[in-house]
Amino acid sequence: MTEKTCCVTGHRDIPDEQIESVKYALRREIVKAVSDGYTGFMTGFADGADQYFAEMVVKLQEDFPDLRLIAVLPYRKRVDSLESREQTKALLHACADVIVIQEEYKPNVYAKRNRYMVEHSDRVIAVYDGREKGGTVNTIRFTHALKKELREIPVGEIHLPNPQN
Repeated sequence: MTEKTCCVTGHRDIPDEQIESVKYALRREIVKAVSDGYTGFMTGFADGADQYFAEMVVKLQEDFPDLRLIAVLPYRKRVDSLESREQTKALLHACADVIVIQEEYKPNVYAKRNRYMVEHSDRVIAVYDGREKGGTVNTIRFTHALKKELREIPVGEIHLPNPQN
């Protein structure tokens, strides 16, 4: 039987007053995924939502030791920057696997990382505030294109375009 895998996408700049509610919602989504049979949890390890997701998976491993945290890093030097901070170093060392998308940084490397995670996941959890440009919305669009399951955690006030303009 193949492992059911879930990944996260989300913003780096979550407002301070919403961080705890985002962490709570991520924990709830991860527990739901576990109850649905998921054991693999992929994160791109960006600041914000990605690292909160990693923290929640590591905490839940105490109760669910079969959970596997998988780091999907865009380029090799990203490992060094994560190793330079104690908190991210500990999270990185808690990973069952570290996948590096390419050796050198290139402008499209983050999009490649996000596509890899969606392609290798059965479910995508998105921490999303409604903005119409950026990596999170592009990852959501790619999730829809591949007809993968999307679980969305809304953040802040979502501003819909005004049809009058």
